[in-house]
Order: sequence, then C-alpha cells, then structure tokens
Amino acid sequence: MLSKSLMVLVAVISLSFSSGDGKKERATFTVYGECGMCETRIEKAINEMEGVLWSDWEQATLELTVKYDTSKTSLKKIKQKAASVGHDTDEVRATSEAYNNLHPCCKYERPKSK
Repeated sequence: MLSKSLMVLVAVISLSFSSGDGKKERATFTVYGECGMCETRIEKAINEMEGVLWSDWEQATLELTVKYDTSKTSLKKIKQKAASVGHDTDEVRATSEAYNNLHPCCKYERPKSK
C-alpha cells in the first residue's frame, strides 16, 4: 500500500501532466527572420508563452510550427508574440520600434503591409 505522502506526490504529478480542458492544436505559419539568432529569439519568445507546448522555426522556409493548448492561448496571440520581438508574421506586423531593435544581422526584408 502506498504511503499518504507518496499518494499525494503521485496526484500532484498527475495534475501537472493532465491535458486540461483545451484542445491541442498544431499550426504552421510564416515568421520572417534571417539567422540563428532570429531562430533563438523567436522560439524563446513563443516557448515562454503559457499554453505553448513547443515551437520550431525553420530558417530556410521561414516557417514556425507550434503546438499549443487552445484553452490557454490562441494562434493570434502567438503571432502577436513573434511580432513583439521584431518578427513580422503572415498576419501580424512588428512595430517599427521592435524591428529596429533587432541586431543588424537579423534585419530581414520586410513584406509589404497589407
């Protein structure tokens, strides 16, 4: 028979890994960038968001693939987060200030505004 402390520990671990009420979604979209520093910046910003399970940005294709919990965040918020650190997405444009704060090697050719 499990001790009371061990049962509590098992319950806490189970809650930590429970999926919650949200649906898990996977999405891929364009995030503009140039180099490995961009990759680190983009992935760090996105992965720190509540509800994001993981993300991966591919420099060659400019595509970010992300898996997230819809009860904790949305695709729009994820795109806004990428833009907040200076990277335009297919739907959200970074502010001039955020873009201008990028390291010189990270400055990409910005897409035309819609």
